[in-house]
Amino acid sequence: MFARIRALIDRLHDVQEVNALSDRDLDDLGMTRDQVLDFLRMPRDINDRVTAMGAIFGLPETELKRDHGLWVEILSTCGHCADRGACARLLAKGDQAQPTEATFCGNREAFADLATYAA
Repeated sequence: MFARIRALIDRLHDVQEVNALSDRDLDDLGMTRDQVLDFLRMPRDINDRVTAMGAIFGLPETELKRDHGLWVEILSTCGHCADRGACARLLAKGDQAQPTEATFCGNREAFADLATYAA
């Protein structure tokens, strides 16, 4: 119970910090205030999940992050995904996972496009 209360307090503190950001700070981040607040509500493992799914498509993290706008879009899509269970099962396969198994993934087309471009 204490951990949940602590997490809530930490999240409230994060929201206060985001609300204190100037327009210039947000421009430097390349995100709107609403986007940053949206990211605060996402599960903390989003970066790891996106990076792992990208690896299934043969994409290194540097390639995923090359286009900042696309990276933010991919993270947002993942953060709002309703198929976290299917994703977790596929990611658990590690090197055995294939892109064709990611039919549930809302980012599969973006990953496939990036993989084609990177090749």
